[in-house]
Amino acid sequence: MALPPSLPDQPALLVADTSVVINLNATGCAEAILKALPHRVAVVDVVVDEIKRGVRKGRQDALKLEALIGAGVVEVVRLGAQGLLRFESLVVGSAGETLDDGEAATIAYAEEADARALIDERKARRLAAERHAAVPLGCTADLLAHGEVERAVGTAGIADAVHNALIGARMRVMGQHMDWVVQLIGDERAAVCPSLPERTRQQARARLLRSSALPQDV
Repeated sequence: MALPPSLPDQPALLVADTSVVINLNATGCAEAILKALPHRVAVVDVVVDEIKRGVRKGRQDALKLEALIGAGVVEVVRLGAQGLLRFESLVVGSAGETLDDGEAATIAYAEEADARALIDERKARRLAAERHAAVPLGCTADLLAHGEVERAVGTAGIADAVHNALIGARMRVMGQHMDWVVQLIGDERAAVCPSLPERTRQQARARLLRSSALPQDV
């Protein structure tokens, strides 16, 4: 199932949030994915610091991100004066109306640099849409569904990459991507994938049951 294009046709700057970096790392083929994209991918230094803090919890994402930066497929950027003001507006206030540092920095830099923010988390996307509507949004699935990525990695490779991100990083899948993800990884994997909604898993199990009940050709 093809998804409608959600990334620009022309080369552009994409700014990845912490969760997107972690999802890409979990795919097992992050460098190949990023090399295939016609776009520049950046992370704000705030996101790098946020990922480094995960080392204390035994996560390897900082080392993996460092390798991607070293390979030249991810660049590190810093907020300017206007970006810092926007960042502060997103981290100061009540808990319901503020974001983690990485999410806030990603949105702030994307607005400052006229770039696209790659964010998966529901709350961050809501606040971005409400308070920074000029910032176009993307997500991890948009990267994985890109035609150039499929040509480089292959359909089976993308299916494994998506499944790895779902299992290894609990990648969030938004509604518009759900059918694509399930058809890509197949009902057997979707039925037992804990990061997919229960309704989606039930539907996958139901299809498997119907399929197993059909008479088999002799």
